[in-house]
Amino acid sequence: MNLELKDKVILVTGGASGIGEAVVRTLVIEGAIPVILDLKPEENCKALLSELAVEHADGAYLRVDLTDSQQVAEAVKLALLRFETIDGVVNNAGVNDGAGLSASPDQFRQSLERNLTQCFTMTHLAAPYLRQNAPSAIVNIGSKVAWTGQGGTSGYAASKGGLAALTREWALDLAADGVRVNMVVPAEVWTPMYDDWLSSQADPAERRREIESRIPLGARMTEPQEIADTVAFLLSARSAHTTGQIIHVDGGYVHLDRAFRRES
Repeated sequence: MNLELKDKVILVTGGASGIGEAVVRTLVIEGAIPVILDLKPEENCKALLSELAVEHADGAYLRVDLTDSQQVAEAVKLALLRFETIDGVVNNAGVNDGAGLSASPDQFRQSLERNLTQCFTMTHLAAPYLRQNAPSAIVNIGSKVAWTGQGGTSGYAASKGGLAALTREWALDLAADGVRVNMVVPAEVWTPMYDDWLSSQADPAERRREIESRIPLGARMTEPQEIADTVAFLLSARSAHTTGQIIHVDGGYVHLDRAFRRES
């Protein structure tokens, strides 16, 4: 299926690793032009950038602290100077930072800055250009934590819950201008960050088996590519009448009974 993304300029926050990296690779395959906005030093992403160069993909890498609104504004400006347009935004960057109920109010506010406020900043700054270039699209990346809870992560849960609400709010704000806004919600996705967390557990293999046993479809982790494919569809003209939607790509983890256990 041709997603009609060729030469579309898409800003991808947190695009240097994990789900964001999978989104960038998928956009390249579809002929789009990804602009990666990430805090990682460019030298840490040489493998990805070299691969994109081999694929003859146009695009850009901009090192940005997304909690600094001036840096985000400068990044948007640089993207426009180079490509003259913005056709889509993927608000992917975020971190489950463990700012729980025992955290200080300042730590909670910092978590909101890292996981929610930066999404507002990015969308606020990009919205005028998305309106100009409509039809265009925004895809927010959520988290199952906003639906299921997790414990010990108030800031992240509040942020992702807030981003779900903003998805529908922005869908209404931008509908008259032809800008669609949707959210993709992962649950248990096998990324380098997830691998690092699992490695910190007392028995990583047993912990993974326990988690996967709670995922009804396939009893396995979701792959980043599976998230990326849904994001690409929602950015594309193939989803031209879809907006304000919250789509869970999680093997049924959230909306099917997690007490379910696959029979051996």
